[in-house]
Amino acid sequence: MQLNRRSVVAGLAGAALSPFAVVAAENQSETVFIATASPGGVYYPYGQGLAALLTKYVEVPFTAQGTQGTVANVRLIEQGAATIGMTTMGIALQGWNGTGWADGTKYRAMRALFPMYDTPFQFVAPKRLHLGSIDGFAGKRIGVGPTAATGGTYFPEIFKALGIEADLHYTAYEAIFQQIAVGALDGAAVSLGIPAPEVAALDAKEPLDFLQFSPEQAALIRSRFPEFSPSVIPAGAYPSLPADYHTLGLYNFAIIGRDAPDDLAYRIVKAVFEHHDEMLAVHPAAKETLAANLDRDTFLPLHPGAARYYREAGVAIPANLVATN
Repeated sequence: MQLNRRSVVAGLAGAALSPFAVVAAENQSETVFIATASPGGVYYPYGQGLAALLTKYVEVPFTAQGTQGTVANVRLIEQGAATIGMTTMGIALQGWNGTGWADGTKYRAMRALFPMYDTPFQFVAPKRLHLGSIDGFAGKRIGVGPTAATGGTYFPEIFKALGIEADLHYTAYEAIFQQIAVGALDGAAVSLGIPAPEVAALDAKEPLDFLQFSPEQAALIRSRFPEFSPSVIPAGAYPSLPADYHTLGLYNFAIIGRDAPDDLAYRIVKAVFEHHDEMLAVHPAAKETLAANLDRDTFLPLHPGAARYYREAGVAIPANLVATN
């Protein structure tokens, strides 16, 4: 499959400055970059596996690139510096409307491709600290992820809404759990898919407490952030989790630039859903990468190429998700 260079990303003015721009090989084939997140979360391994699967079935080379996360990915799509990105619906909603992190700028270049999985918000701390509840984070050193990721965007606002004054540290997820292990951090508030490998690895060495919202706290957060929905981490997902962990979460979607070729978007979505067994081998979170979960998108227009696949598959597309351009 040969791609037109202009149509793969919306302009190559930033190509010389960005590692995400499409790169021409000697045979004139082009590499499509997927913007993921920092190692230690789910985006990075999910993206690596996705790139391998798409290279195999779309017959165009794909490669996954680490980024600061969801906010950065929306910006990269807007700049035409990435073709595909991963984000949560909450971050995408703020970008679309120009609220929150977007600070008045509306990011309208992104189009939905396919649903990925739910991201539960998780609050963890070593059992030896006996924090007891999320309120125990007050005055403690808490890792929340990179500044441009979902956690780095939402957790400061969540703690503010709850009146919890914690010492928040913004760093890559893998670094957070390394620092907890050596006592440089007291806990973590993270938005990661399940199972998050770094959480599981630390829990196997340093038993963790999984701290939950009280019903009142959950209601307050949902009133402040209506994009959140109830989320559950099942018992046994981590060694120290004997019962279901009830929290709040955001759904993750793969997004693509609106100027990407229709055929490219169509073949990407087709490959993901028609080879779901191989996606499951990429990461367990892909069990939620189902066409039926398209309804978790309530506002972001679908790329026309993706919409074509859903129609062929018999998946209903709400009128407000049909892109006008």
